Amino acid sequence: MAETHDTGNSRSVIFVDLDGTLIATDTLCEAVLLSFRQCPVSCWRAPWALFRGLAQFKRSLAELVTPDAEVLPYRQEVLEFLRVQKQQGAKLVLATATDQRWADAVAMHLNLFDDVIASDGRTNVKGEAKLAAMEHYCSLHGFEEFAYVGDSSADVPIWRKAAQVYVVQPTAGLLRTLKGFCQPSRVFGGKPGRIGPLFRALRPQHWTKNLFLFVPLAMAHDLLNPEKFIAAVTAFIAFCASASAVYFLNDAQDLEVDRRHPEKCRRPLASGALPIYYAPVWTVLLATVGILLSAWTLQPLSFAGLLVLYLLTNVLYSMWLKRKTMIDVLVLAGLYTARILAGGFATDTPVSQWLIGFSVFFFTSLAFAKRYAELVRLADEGQEAPGGRGYAVTDQSLIESMGSTSGYLSVLVLALYINGEVVKELYTYDWLLWLVCPLLLYWISRIWLKAKRRRLTEDPVVFALRDPASWIVGVVTVILLICATAPWVKETL
Repeated sequence: MAETHDTGNSRSVIFVDLDGTLIATDTLCEAVLLSFRQCPVSCWRAPWALFRGLAQFKRSLAELVTPDAEVLPYRQEVLEFLRVQKQQGAKLVLATATDQRWADAVAMHLNLFDDVIASDGRTNVKGEAKLAAMEHYCSLHGFEEFAYVGDSSADVPIWRKAAQVYVVQPTAGLLRTLKGFCQPSRVFGGKPGRIGPLFRALRPQHWTKNLFLFVPLAMAHDLLNPEKFIAAVTAFIAFCASASAVYFLNDAQDLEVDRRHPEKCRRPLASGALPIYYAPVWTVLLATVGILLSAWTLQPLSFAGLLVLYLLTNVLYSMWLKRKTMIDVLVLAGLYTARILAGGFATDTPVSQWLIGFSVFFFTSLAFAKRYAELVRLADEGQEAPGGRGYAVTDQSLIESMGSTSGYLSVLVLALYINGEVVKELYTYDWLLWLVCPLLLYWISRIWLKAKRRRLTEDPVVFALRDPASWIVGVVTVILLICATAPWVKETL
């Protein structure tokens, strides 16, 4: 508990809670997650400290890690209020149940607080314990009354003694409790709902990537087979659930990186719209739903096996492989290709080697484009690549060369496939397929041109979904495939 004696010249003192009040997250949850990432071996010793109390547990974690105070999701409305109060002569004290080391890091970063009251490894400064510490502080510094800024029901004993009550995003129940004994001086926003942020965290816009599961069925001209189509839809749902589990895992792993990103900082976990503990809960829940759905409803079980492999690979990617230069790109391309293989397994449809070859080169190009767009943005902002990613902003030209080359190789694979004998058996008028090649060349060139001109988001697939030209290329390609398949086309032409 850090204290400095005061002459008592300040007009008032305002105690400010940290977790859920000053920041839209919980430092303990942040530290637990950070310890798993940075100290995966040592962090297993921390839970034993729980037998000696929560304060000791926090101190054990604090000896391992400290959340980056610079990128924590601060509530700007609360900060502006405190700055105004500071200018008017109020003394500000950060009073929190978080560990002293973490609280000191926040206070040092903000350079706003005069003192810090926090848990010290022996006492968990929460509720009545925090009130006692605050009253001792007021007695020591000559304050007869105090104001308090908090957010939870644990703060009710403090508000009962406070001269001014400030509440941050309270629930309706908490407001009713407060109005039973006081009128809050100010309420900072209402309690936000969880449904909207939860839905955004699932990233439904990325579920379109799982449409690749239908590619084997489409290439086999068997989309109208009811049994196989239902199997493909079931596989699609299972992959969507599993993919959302992966997104929760990735967002939890990349909290600090996302908070420094101009767009990703608005993601529910990074912004604090969802509690950190949602990540492990929903990761396990969604992954379980995907695996059980596939295992119970799809035959053969090879699809379920591939889905488990997809999940395990994503875990390895999130925790390790994404930091391995070039390997990360190949893994991303492999995960896209796995969707096509999974579609074949789910519908018991053979996947040709030509399709696998095309997919590997095509998705490798998109993975390189994703990395290129990230490096371009960092170069424009004068920053270095994220720590541990293995890339430097000076690698742009090399990545551009490898990425565009991979894309053009996918067109070459397609051309060789069209020239083969098997195409003549599947397509009535196969020459129409040659028109797909210039369309694909145009689209790949356009993606890389957009990337070069800084107009590509970091996910080319998401960009394509919002890009009118990409939609036109996709629709024309589908029309060409249908026309090349239909018997009446040959008679008409």
